[in-house]
Amino acid sequence: MRGALSCRQLAGVVLLAPALALGQELKTADEYRAALQDKFANPGNLVVERGERLFKEKRGPKNASLEQCDFGKGPGVLKGAFAELPRYFKDTDRVEDLESRLLTCMVRLQGFTPEELKKKLFADQRANEPNTDLEALAAYVAVQSDGMKLNPPMKHPKEREMRAVGEVLFHTRIGPMDFSCSTCHGQDGKRIRLQELGNYAGNRADAQKTMRTWPTYRVSHGLLRNMQHRLWDCMWQMRLPDVDYGSPMVVALISYLADRGRGAVLDIPGIKR
Repeated sequence: MRGALSCRQLAGVVLLAPALALGQELKTADEYRAALQDKFANPGNLVVERGERLFKEKRGPKNASLEQCDFGKGPGVLKGAFAELPRYFKDTDRVEDLESRLLTCMVRLQGFTPEELKKKLFADQRANEPNTDLEALAAYVAVQSDGMKLNPPMKHPKEREMRAVGEVLFHTRIGPMDFSCSTCHGQDGKRIRLQELGNYAGNRADAQKTMRTWPTYRVSHGLLRNMQHRLWDCMWQMRLPDVDYGSPMVVALISYLADRGRGAVLDIPGIKR
């Protein structure tokens, strides 16, 4: 019906009601964020539930589920897997993060092609779209590490290499705006409008605070977002071409950030403005 609220919008209204009721009492960004931190009221949980159904459903040309996907702990073992990503996988001979590993499994186990999987990567909040299948699947796998410490391995030479490449990329100025990641996230006390910007290069606590809550429900989007989307969005703001989903560039940056956030206790799905 014209003008009716979608389930996603309604969930957001219910979530925000306590914060809105506080009105002028919310005087700081920290108070606003604290008002949102009700884990059971997080609309991202609905996306996680959908991700579980998709994960166990037989799909694709091979009519198979993803229950035999190996995320580094062995086929079908999800507990603690996300906490140790990105990591090197012998079967692909490369370092993969959660999303790129999902692509590998969906191609090999279910028979999808990379091209069809990448047709729709992220939901468009402007079009009031629900989260994509990839976003939901990633959320479900990630949540199986909730409460565990972020601990990406750095034993294999390619893991150390990927982390080192990520650090170089983090500080490299590129694009028409001559920006790098460190332009926004390389100094203390920076902000964009009211948004505080963590110093991920110089302050490990800032990196831990951020990395522990992704995937996260973005209230301003009305959607659950993963780190692949966060970096894609950052690069869009830097006026760079769209980066390929699961590309070595993005995996390298995530590898660096995950190492900087090492030791953080995961609290996912998170929730942010």
